[in-house]
Amino acid sequence: MAENNYSFYSSLDDSLLEFDRYVSNPNPNSNQILGLNSDNPIEQPNLDSQSFSSFNVSYSDPSTSGDLLTLTIPRKRRRGRPRSNISSIPSYRQVFSIPQIYGNSVDSSSNSVSGRAQFGKSNLQLNPSLVDLSEDIIVINREATAEALTALTAGFPADSVTDEEIDAGVLPVVGGIEQVNYILIRNHIITKWRENVSNWVAKEMFLDVIPKHCHWLLDTAYDFLVSHGYVNFGVASAIKERFPMDPTKGSVIVIGAGLAGLSAARQLMRFGFKVTVLEGRKRAGGRVYTKKMEGLNKIAAADLGGSVLTGTLGNPLGILARQLSYPLHKIRDKCPIYRVDGSPVDPILDSKVENAFNKLLDKASRLRQLMGEVSQDVSLGAALETFSQGCGATVTDEEKNLFNWHFANLEYANAGLLTKLSLAFWDQDDPYDMGGDHCFLSGGNGRLVQALTENVPIMYEKTVTSIRYGSDGVQVAAGNQVFEGEMVLCTVPLGVLKSGSIKFIPELPQKKLDGIKRLGFGCLNKVAMLFPHVFWGTDLDTFGHLSDDPLRRGEFFLFYSYATVAGGPLLLALVAGEAAYKFESMPPTDAVTHVLQILRGIYEPQGITVPEPIQTVCTRWGSDPFCLGSYSNVAVGASGDDYDILAETVGDGRLFFAGEATTRRYPATMHGAFLSGLREAANMAHYASARALNFKIERCPSKNAHTCASLLADLFREPNLEFGSFSVIFEKDNADPKSSVILRVTFTEPRKKSHEGTKADTMHSKKLLFQQLQSHFNEKQQIHVYTLLSRQQALELREVRGGDDMRLHYLSEKLGIKLVGRKGLGPTADAVIASIKAERGSHKTASPTVAVKSEEMLKPKGASEKRRMIRRAKVIRNGSVPNTGGNYNGIMPHSKGEGSNGLSTPIKVVAGENSPMSSEATGSADAPTSSVATHCDNGLLPSTNANTDAETNITASRSLNMSFDKVPEDKIGPSEFS
Repeated sequence: MAENNYSFYSSLDDSLLEFDRYVSNPNPNSNQILGLNSDNPIEQPNLDSQSFSSFNVSYSDPSTSGDLLTLTIPRKRRRGRPRSNISSIPSYRQVFSIPQIYGNSVDSSSNSVSGRAQFGKSNLQLNPSLVDLSEDIIVINREATAEALTALTAGFPADSVTDEEIDAGVLPVVGGIEQVNYILIRNHIITKWRENVSNWVAKEMFLDVIPKHCHWLLDTAYDFLVSHGYVNFGVASAIKERFPMDPTKGSVIVIGAGLAGLSAARQLMRFGFKVTVLEGRKRAGGRVYTKKMEGLNKIAAADLGGSVLTGTLGNPLGILARQLSYPLHKIRDKCPIYRVDGSPVDPILDSKVENAFNKLLDKASRLRQLMGEVSQDVSLGAALETFSQGCGATVTDEEKNLFNWHFANLEYANAGLLTKLSLAFWDQDDPYDMGGDHCFLSGGNGRLVQALTENVPIMYEKTVTSIRYGSDGVQVAAGNQVFEGEMVLCTVPLGVLKSGSIKFIPELPQKKLDGIKRLGFGCLNKVAMLFPHVFWGTDLDTFGHLSDDPLRRGEFFLFYSYATVAGGPLLLALVAGEAAYKFESMPPTDAVTHVLQILRGIYEPQGITVPEPIQTVCTRWGSDPFCLGSYSNVAVGASGDDYDILAETVGDGRLFFAGEATTRRYPATMHGAFLSGLREAANMAHYASARALNFKIERCPSKNAHTCASLLADLFREPNLEFGSFSVIFEKDNADPKSSVILRVTFTEPRKKSHEGTKADTMHSKKLLFQQLQSHFNEKQQIHVYTLLSRQQALELREVRGGDDMRLHYLSEKLGIKLVGRKGLGPTADAVIASIKAERGSHKTASPTVAVKSEEMLKPKGASEKRRMIRRAKVIRNGSVPNTGGNYNGIMPHSKGEGSNGLSTPIKVVAGENSPMSSEATGSADAPTSSVATHCDNGLLPSTNANTDAETNITASRSLNMSFDKVPEDKIGPSEFS
């Protein structure tokens, strides 16, 4: 082929020119592109090509963009071969704003920073030119911009809170100054922990730098970040010290000891749950498997499964490596490609074809915008084939082979055939790509797995066959054993869910079944070879090889050199696409023979002898019954929503799901699996807390509907705090400022002012009926409404100046609190009332006079009239906790002083005689002598009595089971090649 014959590229441009006329901006001077899933164009500042090693955050011209940051996001296509640049048009551009804050707390002078993008719809726009915020926005330090970008790498947008934070109730009202201050505090906490991830960051570290009036924001931010695993996670000694000696919460079963299962198990154990992990294999790690290869005094660690840390900025696995002081090796950009005959491809031609390939992907991206929803039913492969048809005879054989190599690399990135990938959503996770270098972990990723398994109760060779879930708990069958618990977390790969090898009783919702069916689950295989010495050179980490057969384009198309990190001369050959499926049935000897032919074709012409390998291993992930594939992708007909569907909880908080196929932001990645485990640990603790609050508490011995209201009135006869029309009751023995209290506001007859006489006369003449009712109500003199607050909030409310009107304004506008009737308080208040009653009963002996007085109070005089007069407030049902002014009801058990925000509820837990799962909580709200107080830390499910624990232990001792991959390998000894 003539080396200068590049007519193909102009042909490609011509074939796409007509398409460009339809999708390009009709105004050539306009600098806009269409935002994804948006009808409105988003302004796009000019950006130069960015490095693939990280994405850059660059400031655009404030005069034209309004202080917007534009992020150019790397594409999923880069997973395989490193690249020095990206194509001209990124598949997504995300634009967001950082509020300009007075006092230089946000400095917009920075030029760029690397980070990871995770965006929510901006819910706050501030314009300091319109309002003076200098006295309202706190100034923690002068590094607000740097801290915002650090938080960005952890997945938090710079100018808004995430949906996860909103769901957790970190703020009473989204938007406003409180949100800005919350974001500043949140970012500061994340940054401080990232400075030294081996330490436990305590809330007390921030008390001196956060203004006192914002301490409640510190509480919510800290509790959220810790309980959801954004800080203080991992395997550092300071974190392991926080594990309780004995479990104090309910029993949880985790199916699968992969990264998702292990991260969830460790987090749940730290929360105080009793955890049992069932693993089907003889080892932990699942699809992350580091195999020790050795022979002839050579030893090397081969990552047969997940191997590359795809981005290190904010990557939790990178944080684990830092905690363990394990070095990371950046995968170098150098990646030569060799022809079928072993000769090197001309670098200029290589670059030209790569640019043309990127243009094809750009056109495919524009096509899906033009097609709209129709693109959901079209494959990426079909679109690429359509655009490449115009090239025709101008493409040489070598150019075709290079194109097929890039197609194979794309199939490797997605573990799926291009003909099955969704044109609309194949790269939907690109905006959340981890920034930073792609790296190998020295010694293999199995070292991380080993650290995560420390002190985790794992039962191996337990293959789960059925999961039964219901209101009383869960039962997991593994072989001839059944394991019982209160909740179960299923982390099995998508391939196992697709196979139906695990029976769910009752069947999973149809919505989830459809999602499982729609998502794709592809295959990637490897051949690992340990050689006597490194003959391929140490100046590169990857090199590629072309195939002249399109159906075999993914067969040994890419080689990874592990010599720098494995401890020995190790080389891995990758098999992707259609070839990966055929490889499953290829004899191992044939596979290794073919690989050696390729290597000898490359190196022997250079005068380099390729020796026989000492040991080889061929993977068979597609045939492994514990995974049945490698990782997920968005197939035709699927979307990112299906990842969310797979993550949904089933059975009213009994059955949970985690794993790389349950995260739409980080699918098909090791860190995605790890993060999903942390996510579900928080979710499970939340449901356990809700169930604990929903336990049936015996409120009064009488069944009279008005008895409980009378009890509350009795308690408020001696309020702990009283100011204006406000009174508060709480436990005197509980000094925790975050403990729950009950606030009562008393409304008396309307205040009368002399200058309003005319208005009163008008009301008298026009609204006689209303006045009659009002008069009747005034005979009763008072109406009471209630809410739950923290003790600290109640004290702050007392200090509000301006009378009751200002206090009501502060209550509703500042704290976001709604006042409700007695029934609207819900079961949370029932627990507080029972606790206060029990405390007061233990401090004094009831006299006959008091008894008579209480008996009189039980008479519901005038109750019917009150019901006619008072419009019912919103009733909070299903045990939902009223918003307490933004104080996040922490679900994480921490030590005293670390942000515990739970409820201390005196309850008696009575286990059923026949089942350890049938627990009923009862308590006395009226007769303290019959109340048994068991401290329920943070509102989580309390541990049952000794009988229940003993039965759980006996059950658990029977064994557990499920795992992820049976070692998918075939071993070949050196004698087989002699």
